[in-house]
Amino acid sequence: MSIKKVIQHPSQKVLLGNCLQILPNLTDNAAVTFLDPPFNQQKDYASHNDDLPENEYWEMMRLVCSQIFEKTSDGGAVYFMQREKNSEHVLRVLRETGWTFQNLIIWKKMTSAVPGTMRFGKAFQTIVFATKGKRPRVFNRLRINPPLLKHHKYERENGIFVTDVWDDIRELTSGYFAGDEAIRTEKGERFHKQQSPISLLLRIILSSSKVGDFVLDPFAGTGTTAVVAKQLKRNSVSIEIDKENADSIEKRLDSVKKADLIEKYYKDYQFTENLAEIWDKNPLTPANFADQGVNRNLFAL
Repeated sequence: MSIKKVIQHPSQKVLLGNCLQILPNLTDNAAVTFLDPPFNQQKDYASHNDDLPENEYWEMMRLVCSQIFEKTSDGGAVYFMQREKNSEHVLRVLRETGWTFQNLIIWKKMTSAVPGTMRFGKAFQTIVFATKGKRPRVFNRLRINPPLLKHHKYERENGIFVTDVWDDIRELTSGYFAGDEAIRTEKGERFHKQQSPISLLLRIILSSSKVGDFVLDPFAGTGTTAVVAKQLKRNSVSIEIDKENADSIEKRLDSVKKADLIEKYYKDYQFTENLAEIWDKNPLTPANFADQGVNRNLFAL
């Protein structure tokens, strides 16, 4: 197993290295995986070539999906996020590697791209929800209570079920609008412009796992999956090829900042029938987050 470093927390492990080399050697089976790989858009990554030939890129994704499938519990879930124009490829590689399609989730952004000269502007990303087997091992039917639309006549008594259109989760847009949640350098610049929001991973992990389950993120980036998993009392393994990113994840797990706390979203799901069961009742705070027995030792393999 080609691991360059392990960052070990009581229930969260961060592995520095290539996920294709690490995944086959994992010993636990995942309940849910968040798969958010580089999109092959010629971005400047320090440790990854983001300009691969298309067939080579999708063969890599096929191998990743196959390895995740092997390391997933029966009925476990994967949430594969990609550009909308690649939906056909995502569905194909998932199907070819054994996954059963459940939903094509539309994550509608609160900002949109400027339209091109021959097509409409883009305002969403797709997230394919698929399972190992026809029936999910866990699927918690979350309820939310978004603002009423103008054509609604009556107030709701107990919210509505979450659908396959997620238009209530704000992306971490560039610049000022990214807010306090975005990780920044000492100069105030964005550390990682593709950082996933806490609220997105909160919905995914709540939907497809239980307390104590194992959550996997093969392209961990800035570690949002691990930060949410820790607060929801899930175990997690995050794999990240870039050392600076892995170090950033360690810092987020070691001392959570106020913007990363999930408790502010509890009221959004208050009408979910089994919320007390799937959301631990003892919220972490900045004062006690770092006192959960964190092991700060780093060791090379």
